[in-house]
Amino acid sequence: MHPSSERAAVSTPDRRLRVLIVTDEMEVGGSQRQIVNLALGLDTQQHDVTVAYFRQRSFFVDELQRAGLRVVQVPKRRKVDTGFVRALVSELRSGHYDIVHAFAFSAEFWTALSCAALPLRERPQLITSIRGTYDWYGAMQWRAKRWVTRRSSRVVANSRMGADFAAQRMGLPPANFDVIYNGVAVEPVAAGTRESMRAQWQVSPQQTLVLFVGRLVEIKDVATLLRAAARLLDGTQSLRYLVCGDGPLRGSLEQQAQSQGLGAVMAFTGERRDVAALIEAADILVLPSLQEGLSNVILEAMRGGRPVLATRTGGNVELVEDGQTGFLFEVGDDQALAGKLEQLAGDEDLRERLGQAGAARATEQFGMQAMVGAFARLYRDTHRRGGSRADSPQQE
Repeated sequence: MHPSSERAAVSTPDRRLRVLIVTDEMEVGGSQRQIVNLALGLDTQQHDVTVAYFRQRSFFVDELQRAGLRVVQVPKRRKVDTGFVRALVSELRSGHYDIVHAFAFSAEFWTALSCAALPLRERPQLITSIRGTYDWYGAMQWRAKRWVTRRSSRVVANSRMGADFAAQRMGLPPANFDVIYNGVAVEPVAAGTRESMRAQWQVSPQQTLVLFVGRLVEIKDVATLLRAAARLLDGTQSLRYLVCGDGPLRGSLEQQAQSQGLGAVMAFTGERRDVAALIEAADILVLPSLQEGLSNVILEAMRGGRPVLATRTGGNVELVEDGQTGFLFEVGDDQALAGKLEQLAGDEDLRERLGQAGAARATEQFGMQAMVGAFARLYRDTHRRGGSRADSPQQE
């Protein structure tokens, strides 16, 4: 039985659950958007929600605070920061939380360590996450992840592939992990948005607009999109590209685009908040990542009725039905990506068919209400049972 089951057993079952959602950063990213959607979506009559983060404040914090949610920064200033740990332990103690749900490994590790510092009667139920396949983890990281997992009441993956991969690497049964797919909210788009957005970027109705949205970091592999775009330069400029996002690679990617002759067809927009409007303006979404969990932008593009070209990795294969809602290509294969871009650019009917199928699939299987409802049930069940599937099978 989980150490905190004693407190759970005497808790009043019909009161509001005190829930703390913890992440290391509140930068603009997919996991952070999911945190915002989850925190805002939970029924306030049943949940008293606080969000805590360590670094990188963004407009997401403002969004939560405007909605009346409590947001706490527990500053972490160095790799090992004893003052940070004391502050996190203090927040856990003073908040009297029933559930602590940690996103991202840094948040999971420090939260698990801080929970362990509390007396048994004060420990909340800890829920941790699997949000990718973590191909880059070494042996030490997997040992640390297993240590965290063994101290978690529940572990939630956002894709079946991620759950299976983590289970295999940690030597645990896949059934120990819950799978809750990311949800995507419907953001209304004003009439005329497509025309005005395309005019802003000087994209004509006859041109095909290709969109990338994401952090400009190595794992997103935007360089593969640049190479594919360079293969299709023919002087007609029938394909145009928007690269939306910011990050440490932005400068070098812009230089690469110029050196590959893409200056006239590719624009780097920086960080944008109007993703729904960008998708409305676009004809195709491309996600060439080296590795993905369950991509929010793929879901948003599907809900927006746009075909998706994505790498055959991680949760992408659970979202994109190859040949039905878009196409999958191998990681780093710019030739295959170029071929699919050319095919879709020349076939408006195919784009329409794939987009409509994607919209139907996203609506049926990946709605925001479904995700929030699944987490609400998980929180209640975890609190009621006081134990865990993640905990009991993991005895050495």
